[in-house]
Amino acid sequence: MTDTPEIAVARIAVERSRARVMATAHELQERVSPKTLARTTWQGAKDKGADLAEDAVDAVRARPVAATGIVAALALFLAREPLMDLAGKVAGSVGNKRKTRKTKKTKQVETEKK
Repeated sequence: MTDTPEIAVARIAVERSRARVMATAHELQERVSPKTLARTTWQGAKDKGADLAEDAVDAVRARPVAATGIVAALALFLAREPLMDLAGKVAGSVGNKRKTRKTKKTKQVETEKK
């Protein structure tokens, strides 16, 4: 049984529509695949990181003294424990030297009195 021309045209239209729907479905499937989502997210993160780094460089160029102060304050904050230990050792050694000097002077005075 042969189809009428109207039915043949309708079948062709249906096949075209089906092909478009399938192409759209494949495109959507590709867009939401984990691989594509991860790649897009990674690229976005790299772009955002590059933008932040560029802004930071611009800020440092605009105010180098302030940036240096901030970096120095941050370094001191991060190294506070070793610096406090060092300060304690230095202060302790200075105190010991003073005590040693006083003891020597006292001994000299005592020997001079004798």
